[in-house]
Amino acid sequence: MESYEPERLSPVQLAAMRRSLTSGRGALTRRSLLRASGMGALALGGIATLGACGIPPAGRAEGAAAADDHSEKEKEVAFSNWTEYMDVSDDEKTRPTLAAFTKRTGIRVKYTEDINDNVEFFGKIKPQLAAGQNTGRDLICVTDWLAARIIRLGWAQKLDPSNLPHAFANVSAQFRTPDWDPGRAYSYPWTGIPTVIAYNVKATGGRKVDSVSQLLDDPKLKGRVSFLSEMRDTIGMTLLDQGKDPGKFTDTDFDGAIGRLQKAVDKKQIRRFTGNDYTADLSKGDIAACVGWAGDIIQLQADNPDIKFAIPAAGYITSSDNLLVPAQARHKTNAEKLIDYYYEPPVAAQLAAYINYVCPVDGVRDELAKIDKSMASNTLILPDREMAAKSRSFRSLTTEEETAYEEKFAKLIGA
Repeated sequence: MESYEPERLSPVQLAAMRRSLTSGRGALTRRSLLRASGMGALALGGIATLGACGIPPAGRAEGAAAADDHSEKEKEVAFSNWTEYMDVSDDEKTRPTLAAFTKRTGIRVKYTEDINDNVEFFGKIKPQLAAGQNTGRDLICVTDWLAARIIRLGWAQKLDPSNLPHAFANVSAQFRTPDWDPGRAYSYPWTGIPTVIAYNVKATGGRKVDSVSQLLDDPKLKGRVSFLSEMRDTIGMTLLDQGKDPGKFTDTDFDGAIGRLQKAVDKKQIRRFTGNDYTADLSKGDIAACVGWAGDIIQLQADNPDIKFAIPAAGYITSSDNLLVPAQARHKTNAEKLIDYYYEPPVAAQLAAYINYVCPVDGVRDELAKIDKSMASNTLILPDREMAAKSRSFRSLTTEEETAYEEKFAKLIGA
């Protein structure tokens, strides 16, 4: 593995991360409601630490050297995940799918909900990874941009396909070949997180809103439109509307998207740029239509039948949270068996029924219907073929690109 000189985060990157922590994707969603009240100081402290010590820049790496695997003798696996990202029994005393895994395999799972946000978690494990030490974790779940960075730095172990027959066969096509891990050599998705258009049909007077152009240009929506304060989501959706591929765009394309949004800001078409706080305004009808996250929309629809969503004909952005085996993990084979277990359709259905995010496992629909028919037909949990074909990912950015793009985006949204 190559060695890298530390690189400090720019003020613009730090500001973008703070926005994400306080109001960005996941800040008030199902998986974080229980952690929201106590995470602020710790999370921002983690950012300050990263700003001081620096995150190594992305670069070419060939993956972590194979560590000594103690899986055969030590029937255990340590799994770090986000809060509310695992099924729990009605009495909240057990985690049914994990318990069933242990009963079947004899492998005990040390399950820890210690990921509050990507930046803070990376701050915890980076010193050990950089020093070539065991993090104490055999399996971690991080968002795509951080998964890409860990893989590029050579801090993830390459997975053994022979231990992953279900995962290899059943991973959905839309998640199979991200640009940062083609063919899923180092990672497998835990969930997908779509960015869609949401609208309050009562506030729109019964009209459907199904394109970014409509959000930006429809005079009947003037002053009642919101976009997200997360750069990748808002710019990605705008690029798609302009006929550009978020996976291959240029600096000129990015500037074009910024200019398109700026015009809508100047004419007061856009009311504001928001984190998850758009949900209250959308439910009340103060915001008629917006760009929002699918997980929020599912929850809003449970209480308000006026909330609808649309997938633009131009496509939509999907990000993902992903499973990785860190360098020097002691129980790689056990971790691979656990990954593969969650790609068995009956198990994947049980998980999806609880967490309500996009399930990345093919063949799960019939199994989910046995649990809840409405969930099995909800394309925000199980995208149909047409919807999946419209899914696009925002490409990986260099450190220089991220700094430049976040600076332009911060100026746009007044951050």
